[in-house]
Amino acid sequence: MRTRLPTGLYVITDAGHCERLGLAAAVSAAIDGGAATVQYRDKSSDGSRRRGEAAALGELCRRRGVAFLINVDTGLAVAVDADGVHLGREDDDPRHARGLLGPDRLIGVSCYDSLDRARDAQARGCDYVAFGSAFPSSTKPSACRAPLDLFRRAVGELEIPIVAIGGITPGNAQPLLAAGCHSLAVVSGVFAMDDVRAAAAAYACLFESAARADRIE
Repeated sequence: MRTRLPTGLYVITDAGHCERLGLAAAVSAAIDGGAATVQYRDKSSDGSRRRGEAAALGELCRRRGVAFLINVDTGLAVAVDADGVHLGREDDDPRHARGLLGPDRLIGVSCYDSLDRARDAQARGCDYVAFGSAFPSSTKPSACRAPLDLFRRAVGELEIPIVAIGGITPGNAQPLLAAGCHSLAVVSGVFAMDDVRAAAAAYACLFESAARADRIE
């Protein structure tokens, strides 16, 4: 059965932010707080360390029942049996990644502020798209901005889940959820916080509140 991106908090690792607790402990704390998806992102050239970390996180995520994705490196995703890969502008073509991963794994694509790119990604077989930066981002301060209307249009037009990323906090996220975003992707808003579990829980509560509101309606 083809994997579907879980609704909820989508955390992305950062070596600097996770160093204080240690990578596995930081990710475990985020999952304790309610993270539904974990993406391992490490841009270093140390392939052996990256494979070891990815394998350990993959096992952790499997035990905890959350989705585990690899940033950019489709080969690493295959090697550690991850649930999928997330691709950027200069990365693997989704169709090539699909050939390596097989039919059941997740492929996500960063679409920045471009609905045309998202349409193309959907046509090429990806499983979700991400737009951002939704707000000014300390992780990527020079990132282009994706206006709220873009998320609304994408939700209305595309048939795959929409992820918002960039500068999202528990205080500014509500309009994104109201627009129909499936997941909120967060780096520093979770991993740079003193209490990683509590920070993740603050985001996870937003989805719980939205689900309760939907049931009432």
